[in-house]
Amino acid sequence: MNAGASTAAGRIDVLDGWRALSILLVLAGHWLPMPHTWQTNGMAAASGMALFFTLSGFLIARLLLKDPRPAPFLARRIFRIVPLAWLAMGILAVWNQADPATVLANFLFYANLGPDWLMRGGEPLWSLCVEVQFYLFCALSAWIAGRRAVYVLPLLGLAVTGLRIADGVPISIHTWHRVDEIMAGASVAVLLSLPLAHRLPRVVPGWACLVAFALLAISAHPQSGALAYLRPYFAAATVGFSILATPGWLRPLLTSRPARYVAEISYALYVFHGILWATPLGGEQASKPVRYALRFPLLAATFALAHLSTRHFESRFIAMGKRIADRFPLSKPGEEVGRLTPKEHDLIERK
Repeated sequence: MNAGASTAAGRIDVLDGWRALSILLVLAGHWLPMPHTWQTNGMAAASGMALFFTLSGFLIARLLLKDPRPAPFLARRIFRIVPLAWLAMGILAVWNQADPATVLANFLFYANLGPDWLMRGGEPLWSLCVEVQFYLFCALSAWIAGRRAVYVLPLLGLAVTGLRIADGVPISIHTWHRVDEIMAGASVAVLLSLPLAHRLPRVVPGWACLVAFALLAISAHPQSGALAYLRPYFAAATVGFSILATPGWLRPLLTSRPARYVAEISYALYVFHGILWATPLGGEQASKPVRYALRFPLLAATFALAHLSTRHFESRFIAMGKRIADRFPLSKPGEEVGRLTPKEHDLIERK
């Protein structure tokens, strides 16, 4: 068993593997011919999104605990998420001949709050709306209360879960019924920031993250019943336990070069997979054999576009966001800010 928290320059390398797995689960849930009677497509996609959101919450909370200034935080996040999202939304708006209300809802990231605002090919973009709304909430909270605001996120996550239970909503794209997956990830960052956290690796067995992941998969199944309300916390346990302790055979997989590459392009994969799925490559009107034969060129085209976008489009805006963020001074004379290492920023800005 190796400690999953073994890092280079403070970077938690096992998270690359979970990020890669999260996007692969989403692709599998949307594209693979799994048995419908078992409802495993929905289970795979929901598991992947829970991991994706949990990683987001963990990394964002970790960033704000070190540097709670809202302006540089927003600069980095906006230039990371918005350029590709707006490019995709612009293409979809023209393609779908969307009305002004739909275009506005998408470009201002509240399309997940209405039933008819997500465009064909842009259905997966609901999650970006949840993310951006969470960023704005975090920035406002940090502006009011500094890093103390981060310590409130676990309680807010529990409140959202309570609302889901009260409303009988096991899964939803509405922020008030889904953001607990992000806040559960923030809870892991808060827990690991506590003084006694250094003792946890001694008591967490390496197999704990595998048990948590199995429970996540079960809770993500459409027929999981009340377990569905615990999905955010099984995802958080998967990530948290793997940071503290990872089985010796699993760690090389999570930190491998393929895992790092898929993690690097995961955001673009997520955005483009929905768009290309709605083209003839998706095979919506084709017979089932032809549809699944088209998955090979569909996968190749998605990875190719994601690679080009990550390396030659998004990277320019990420660098611009870094430059803008670095121009903001400390908000108060003598204020201490825990600077993130370049590798830590790179990990956060990949998502």
